[in-house]
Amino acid sequence: MTRVGLIRLVVVAALIGALELACRLGLISHNVIIPPSEMASALWTLLASGTINADILRTLGMIALVIVLSIVFGFATGLAIHALPRVRDALDPFFATYYAVPIFIFYPVLIAIFGLSVMPIVVIGIATAIVAMIIATLNGLDRVPRVLTKVARVHRLGRIATALKLQLPAAAPYVFTGIKLSVSYGFIAVIAAEFILSPAGLGRDIADAYSDFNNRRMYALILFLLIVATLVNAALHALDMRFAERRSGGRQ
Repeated sequence: MTRVGLIRLVVVAALIGALELACRLGLISHNVIIPPSEMASALWTLLASGTINADILRTLGMIALVIVLSIVFGFATGLAIHALPRVRDALDPFFATYYAVPIFIFYPVLIAIFGLSVMPIVVIGIATAIVAMIIATLNGLDRVPRVLTKVARVHRLGRIATALKLQLPAAAPYVFTGIKLSVSYGFIAVIAAEFILSPAGLGRDIADAYSDFNNRRMYALILFLLIVATLVNAALHALDMRFAERRSGGRQ
């Protein structure tokens, strides 16, 4: 473990310990936050009972679907827009202000179209995550050396071959940033959409627990999502560091 990683662990452990102490001493009411140890205990009980297995599979499945579709179609759309300068010029102002408008304002329309199914949640998730991937792809392609384009022409590579063999590796650092953002936005959008759209799922469970003043269940579910999101982001960070090391030839 690196020194930075060790410092992060110490900081996180200190924050958890401080929250535990504040809750145990009554500085924070149990009606507001329960001690982290009780969150962990409640989560273990829930997982052992198996009562939330279906909701876990539903929510994580939708998140995975949203992330995969956002990354694939975001990258493909970025390639297409980059190849059409006039379209790029027309869409740049739209991309610059896209996240100024909350996507959730369209959920009544999506419910009217798709009903209370998983489709409105998937659409909202993709609409939230895909633009980050498009923007990251465009930024990466803007920084691809022109000599690579000339090499592709010399070797008579098609657009797809050029994109996969030359442009993607050269733009990899920016594309990977887009992947990480798409993962984060995918998590946020799906969980938030489940609060207001879904009859089931972890987001719905958290909303119901909040309405019932069931703090143990609510914080147990929140802790589960925090653990999953942290593990996924840690894995992506590790991959990013490994790719960066390879690009630098192993030099630190």
